[in-house]
Amino acid sequence: MSFRDDFYSKEATLINRARRELANGLEKQPIDKLRLKCFTRGSAGILSLCRSLRNMENGESKSVNFDDFKAAIKQSGIDCTDDEVKDIFACFDGDNCGHINTKEFVSKLRPPMIRSRLDVIEKAFAKADHSGNGVITVNDLKNLYNVKDHPKYLSGEVTEKQILSEFLSNFDGNTGNLNAKIPKEDFLNYYAGVSASIDNDAYFDLVMRRAYKL
Repeated sequence: MSFRDDFYSKEATLINRARRELANGLEKQPIDKLRLKCFTRGSAGILSLCRSLRNMENGESKSVNFDDFKAAIKQSGIDCTDDEVKDIFACFDGDNCGHINTKEFVSKLRPPMIRSRLDVIEKAFAKADHSGNGVITVNDLKNLYNVKDHPKYLSGEVTEKQILSEFLSNFDGNTGNLNAKIPKEDFLNYYAGVSASIDNDAYFDLVMRRAYKL
C-alpha cells in the first residue's frame, strides 16, 4: 500500500476501531466513551462537537449549562442517551453549579498528543497565520493545503477542487464561506482526530509536512 492510499484509509480505520471499542462490552469512563463516539464520525468528530459547544457558550464565562451541552451533542450528530449525557456533564460539574467550562471539557476530550505532534501542527497553523493573531480563514487554508497526494485526485476520480471543498467543509460547516474564521483551537481539534488515526509518530509528521509544504 502506498503512502497516499495508506493515509486516506486511516480515517476508515479510526471509525471502525472506535465502533469496535464501543461494542466490546468493557466499562468506560464517560469522557472516553464520548471521545470514541466522536471518532465514529471521523477525524472531524471532535472538532464538530467543540464548535457546537462554542456556539452555545454563555458570554465571557465560556461555559454551558446542561441543556446547551445536550443540544450541542445532538447538533453534532453524536448518538448519546440522556443518561450518558448526564454522566459526562456531571464529571465536569464538580461543584454542582449547573455549568461546565468548555475549555476544560475540550482539553479532556481531545486525545493527548506528544510534543512533536503538537509542534508540527502548530508549525502548519503558523504558516497559514500570516498576521500571527491565532486566527486564520478558510481562504488561508485553501491557498496552502496540498491535496495532490489524495488517491482519488491521482486516479482522476475527483478534481482537486472537489477534494479541497470536502476538506474545507470541516472548518466552514459546508457554507462555502472563504472568510469563515478558524481559531487555532479548531485547527488543533481537527488534527487531534487525524493524529488518533495514525499510530506512527514519524508518519504523522510526514503527513503534516506534505499537506502544508513544511
